[in-house]
Amino acid sequence: MTRHIRHAAVFCALLLTALLVNAARIQVFQAPAYDDNPANRRQAIARYGQPRGDILVGGRPVTGSKDTAGRLRYERTYSDGPLYAPVTGFASQVYGSSFLEHTEDGILSGTDPMLAPFPLVGDLTRARSAGGDVATTLNAAAQRAAYAGLGARKGAVAALEPSTGRILALVSTPSYDPESLSGNGVTVARSWAQLNEDPSKPMLNRAAGQTYPPGSTFKVVTAAAALDAGVITDVDAPTDSPAPYTLPGTTTSLTNGSEGCEDAPLRVAFEWSCNTVFAKLGVDVGVADMAATAEAFGFNATDLRIPYAVAPSTFDTTVDKAQLALSSIGQYNTRATPLQMAMVAAAVANGGQVREPYLVERTTTAHGSTVAAAGPRPVRQAMHPSTAVRLRELMRNVVEDGTGTNAAIPGATVGGKTGTAQHGIGNSGTPYAWFVSWAQGGRSLEPRVAVAVVVEDAAADRGDITGGGVAAPIARAVMEAVLRTAR
Repeated sequence: MTRHIRHAAVFCALLLTALLVNAARIQVFQAPAYDDNPANRRQAIARYGQPRGDILVGGRPVTGSKDTAGRLRYERTYSDGPLYAPVTGFASQVYGSSFLEHTEDGILSGTDPMLAPFPLVGDLTRARSAGGDVATTLNAAAQRAAYAGLGARKGAVAALEPSTGRILALVSTPSYDPESLSGNGVTVARSWAQLNEDPSKPMLNRAAGQTYPPGSTFKVVTAAAALDAGVITDVDAPTDSPAPYTLPGTTTSLTNGSEGCEDAPLRVAFEWSCNTVFAKLGVDVGVADMAATAEAFGFNATDLRIPYAVAPSTFDTTVDKAQLALSSIGQYNTRATPLQMAMVAAAVANGGQVREPYLVERTTTAHGSTVAAAGPRPVRQAMHPSTAVRLRELMRNVVEDGTGTNAAIPGATVGGKTGTAQHGIGNSGTPYAWFVSWAQGGRSLEPRVAVAVVVEDAAADRGDITGGGVAAPIARAVMEAVLRTAR
């Protein structure tokens, strides 16, 4: 009898062991597969079962959470949604997330292990911490000024603090309200379809995700390359620059939009944006040095994140001399995001140093304790400090006496460069109006803001579209907002 009891006990122990092994197999080894199974609603229910953390601008939330009392209980809300859409992105129960809502999802949703006071206990219990907050670097006044300045036109604005790389404004128009994608009803699907079918592409982040020919604003880079290479040693000495200029190896003549460009000194050529001078300078510098300078500013980099990915700005390194001439005036294959051109202006303002831009100042728990903070950003020397000094002088001349007078701010020192970029088949498209600039307040020891503005459709006659007339006033409004709030 005892032997049968013992056998039964062993058999029961084996059954118990098998149950434990199977439970471990399911809960530990197969858990990820079950979690990712589309049929498993528990993850979604848990994800939306508590409020999401907020994205902050100037310490104030621009996002929120709405209790719907449904199975997917909390939906995302946005205050001033179109204003901040290129920064926040959307957080949808159906279509996922984008921009900061995506890259900072761990903090916002409460799944980041750093939010848990006892991470090991959280792993065992699978408990979700309260969502944390993401504080941005944005200046609310500058963001509003950029958005108001662009108005109903297609375009973008990027503004940086030159000494740190903090992004002060990032605006793209036309925009959209991310809240229209938050829930899971039929209206969300309808909004998604409308936004994706809209030819104006309101969900496109034109400030960081779209590249354009930078036109004459790229002449800042060409001037830096010429000064660094010693091709230009005196900005007031005549250059050997015919007007018109025949592109090397071709019979194509390049002309100017203004008079007095033949043999013009660099100061005059920069002030009045002489194509012929800068095209020849690029050829004289050579493709290797031109490419090296462009890449020092950030062109051809494929890994820039702010923290979401930025579209690479490009300078073609395989060009012949005629193509190099056009590339050196921001045409041919040269392409740049507004954020990249803001980095160019910031480097001039910051003594030749480029600080990598960033958008997140810090992340915190729901109770305000810091989880992570932005540390010192990597720095790269784009040009000699002496070159930066001369370029600051040239950019001031543009605003004081040249094509950028619409960017002048009383009581402040402002430098800028206009640009009108041709595009389309046979340059038939409406030119893009560009302006890049920096500003230093009367009491400041250093420039406080660098801005890049591009307007795709200026709704004006082709001959009237210039960076100075269309884009410069927008840049001025943004710079004024930063200088005003920096006092």
